[in-house]
Amino acid sequence: MADRQLKLGFILHGVGPGWDDWRHPNAQVDASTSLPFYVRQAQAAERGKFDYLFVADSVSINARSSPHYLNRFEPLTILSALAAVTQHIGLVGTATVSYTEAFNLARQFASLDHLSGGRAGWNVVTSWLAGSAANYGKSEHLGHAERYRLADEYLDVVKGLWDSWEDDALVRDKASGQFLDPDKLHELNHKGEFLSVKGPLNISRSPQGQPVIFQAGSSEDGRTFAARHAEAIFTHQEDLAEGQAFYADLKARARGFGRDPEKLFILPGARPVVGSTEEEADRLHTELAGLVSLENALRALGRAFNDHNFSVYDPHGAFPDHVAEEGRKSNQSASERVLGYAKQGLTLGEIALRVATPKGEFVGTPEHIADRFQLWLEQRGSDGFNVFESLPGQLEVFVDHVVPILQQRGIYKQDYAGTTFRENLGLDVPVNRNTAARSARAAA
Repeated sequence: MADRQLKLGFILHGVGPGWDDWRHPNAQVDASTSLPFYVRQAQAAERGKFDYLFVADSVSINARSSPHYLNRFEPLTILSALAAVTQHIGLVGTATVSYTEAFNLARQFASLDHLSGGRAGWNVVTSWLAGSAANYGKSEHLGHAERYRLADEYLDVVKGLWDSWEDDALVRDKASGQFLDPDKLHELNHKGEFLSVKGPLNISRSPQGQPVIFQAGSSEDGRTFAARHAEAIFTHQEDLAEGQAFYADLKARARGFGRDPEKLFILPGARPVVGSTEEEADRLHTELAGLVSLENALRALGRAFNDHNFSVYDPHGAFPDHVAEEGRKSNQSASERVLGYAKQGLTLGEIALRVATPKGEFVGTPEHIADRFQLWLEQRGSDGFNVFESLPGQLEVFVDHVVPILQQRGIYKQDYAGTTFRENLGLDVPVNRNTAARSARAAA
């Protein structure tokens, strides 16, 4: 068995991540609000020993948003439902620090952690769409750097709330009548630049101590935040060389913060198209790409630029330079990738279709997909992948035909290692800060 094994997550994306996926003949058009659909996917992913399910989110839409984002479940609601029909797989949900009260978020994720027996994970985001502000009574959206300062403080507050209860605070002694050891329940009393939170949290620590922390920013601020705080990072890299550069950078930054870089998992997105032959896989990818209209490709392109409306420009013309600033204020990493295409001389329409219908490295036979996954792992381009379903039914094909090859090669687990998400990932239970302080006082 290899020293390092792939970590795999599956993203629950309902009718699909694109604007036109729902048009496939076999697509379930109400999948984004269908509990039975998600139950089938969750149980298939668990059968394939996936490490986690992931639910992305945003809190702003308009008529140009993708079908899945227009109409879908709130992340913690669907993950709580799926906790009841799964046993081992991690449950990772996105929640924004910019538009969620820290106490509420800490309570919700702690509740999911208890409901699932210690399988919760939080994908920390700052929200890049400026339209989010108006949904929460805010006059303006925080700037990029300011959002990450908020995220630093916010994460420390949430972790502090999760540590409100020491592990043995609940006595529950019927004979004596003592339910709680009050010395082991702690107020946070935080007052900072952005937040003021008293505490304590009204739910105890879970079997894994704290939910696993995920993060998805690839900008300079995002990389620094991830290297300091995250235990797993979602990213997008187009090829192995790009993946290796990102991987080396994040591991070095984590080491610079005094962290063990092997306890930080880099997980690029992958949308495998699996066919019994290379020809069949190519045909399936062509089928997928053929669903995409230029109109919707332009809509998709706008998302990284604060939902900018690119349909007002000539698709045969150059990318409009003045829009670049919207990307710097919004999704910096994704918008910079698009600007790189523009520098190659591609037209606006060509850029939009390239972004909407990438082929990438993961189109081929089960052996080809396994080869590429293994290469990225062994060449330090990733620690695993965040897997999207490319076409209806492809999750089951991946589980039945790619997973056994990865297992035979010893680079993917035969079964779950433990009962909690942290145990299955090989991550330590965080030390409760109040217990640590008590131990330090006793030693002194």
